[in-house]
Amino acid sequence: MRLQLPGPFGFGSAPLGNMFRDIPDSEAFETVRTAWEQGLRYFDTAPQYGAGLAESRLGEVLHDEPRDHYVLSTKVGRLILEETETKSGLFSEGRPNKVVFDYSESATLRSIEESLKRLNTDRIDLVWIHDCAEDAHGAEWQKVFDTAMNGAAKALTRLREEGVIQGWGLGVNRVEPCTMTLEQADPDGFLLAGRYTLLDHANALTNLLPECERRGVGLVVGGPFNSGLLAGGEHFEYQPAPAEMIERTRRLRDICERFGVDIRAAALQFSNAHPAVASVIPGASRPERISENLALMERVIPGELWETLKSEGLIETSAPTPA
Repeated sequence: MRLQLPGPFGFGSAPLGNMFRDIPDSEAFETVRTAWEQGLRYFDTAPQYGAGLAESRLGEVLHDEPRDHYVLSTKVGRLILEETETKSGLFSEGRPNKVVFDYSESATLRSIEESLKRLNTDRIDLVWIHDCAEDAHGAEWQKVFDTAMNGAAKALTRLREEGVIQGWGLGVNRVEPCTMTLEQADPDGFLLAGRYTLLDHANALTNLLPECERRGVGLVVGGPFNSGLLAGGEHFEYQPAPAEMIERTRRLRDICERFGVDIRAAALQFSNAHPAVASVIPGASRPERISENLALMERVIPGELWETLKSEGLIETSAPTPA
């Protein structure tokens, strides 16, 4: 696999951008320190997360650690402006700076330079093109994707060839832009959020992962709990969960409980089981979540659970499951 990451478990920093709530600096810093102390060495972030807040918080802590001892990824495709605005949605509690889409080559280079400053580091290892074919672009998504391929992708390919970064890919919530990128470019991996999970994986399993495996392109699984729904929350795809997903989650939980298994353990271990998966990165904003997630990854899950989930049609019969 071309995408080499330190261990099967990493740290997703989206919550540190004040996702859903106003997180005190002290709590955010302690969460990152705990992740480091617990042995996590892959950290992912993005300018979008709180208009640079997550990057700054991550950099505040990681600056004290040896740079060669961890892998750092961030994203391009959004620029943070000096102009401010009233925020709503996921990061309404983040910084007030306006964030705009821009997938051009010049914006890509500018974004990386600004991220380096916020992260207080001299290099970024992996760069993901962020949300370049998402619903937010509406009918313009194809035009936006083409701009990303002709701008950001070419710039990042050049930076990889020059040794400035180790690799690049997409950081998205949809399978289709990943398959399109494999047809048009030479990415090293993808950060795919919420699409290879216990709850939602059929499309990625059938249409993306076989080609990733064939080409040695690694997959980082973001959002393994589907915005919290698989961990007891009420959100799916960052919105209030629809009834059908709530019902599917209930069925999954009922079977897990029948076998004495925490559904969160099943979720993390399922996402990690595919050979194309390089890392799983659940987000965390509280220090105790780090040790909880690590413990869940180590829980013994009987094979009968996976067989039952397959026979009940809750996971695909061809999906790899933990041995």
